Amino acid sequence: MEMNFEKNTFRKRLSTMLVVDFRRMFTSPLFYLMLGISLVMPILILVMTTMMDGTVSVNPQTGVETVIEGFDNVWQIIGAVSGGEQAMAMDITSMCNINMMFFIISVFVCLFVGADFSSGYAKNLFTVRSKKSDYIIAKTVVCCLAGASMMIAFFIGAMIGGAVAGLPFTLEGASAVNVVMCLLAKILLVGIFASIYLLASVIAKQRLWLSLIIAFGVAVLMFTMIPIITPLNSTIINVLLCLVGSALFSFGIGFGSKVILDKTSLV
Repeated sequence: MEMNFEKNTFRKRLSTMLVVDFRRMFTSPLFYLMLGISLVMPILILVMTTMMDGTVSVNPQTGVETVIEGFDNVWQIIGAVSGGEQAMAMDITSMCNINMMFFIISVFVCLFVGADFSSGYAKNLFTVRSKKSDYIIAKTVVCCLAGASMMIAFFIGAMIGGAVAGLPFTLEGASAVNVVMCLLAKILLVGIFASIYLLASVIAKQRLWLSLIIAFGVAVLMFTMIPIITPLNSTIINVLLCLVGSALFSFGIGFGSKVILDKTSLV
């Protein structure tokens, strides 16, 4: 009797890897902790900045007075209108907004991927002939969806925080469609950052401190570019640019991550 063995195709291998990674993510307290932080953060920012709005602080050495200005409306914590004054400003409203989530996502990716190497999971995984390309693709997909979930949680928190702080929901220089496009563009932009953070984790392996330094360094360097790429008055063009950019970066940086795994030790 002839025995037929089912072929271990790319689709089957990737599906198995995705199922395992999603199960690990959804059963990890880290994921829900990051979601909670993403939800609570905008509420605290909007409430606290509204309470401090108009407060004057004096520098004891120079005597210079600084007036703290809060958010004028809820949508400022989501983005700034391109060409507007806020887009070029370097104040609390331009720094404490949804773009901070790219730092939070970096912490999640570094901890989530780093645990594979520090626990020995990655070494055992590749010992049973799992392909490293499948590992990189699965990790990229899972981390992107985790980052997208955190972005949505921040948006929900912003709506709650705005209502609690009593801020207006009026739109100036943008429409509701633009806000949706802005949020979607930022979610798609996660693909670029997640790929870079994954590369940092693969380079550092069990050295979590190193992956965090690399990830934070990249986030700081690219932080000023995010408002330009994803303004509050984003259109379908911004969404398409972020989609194409994420696809290209994910492929290119993902290939680099695979090469590093192939060429270096797992410990």
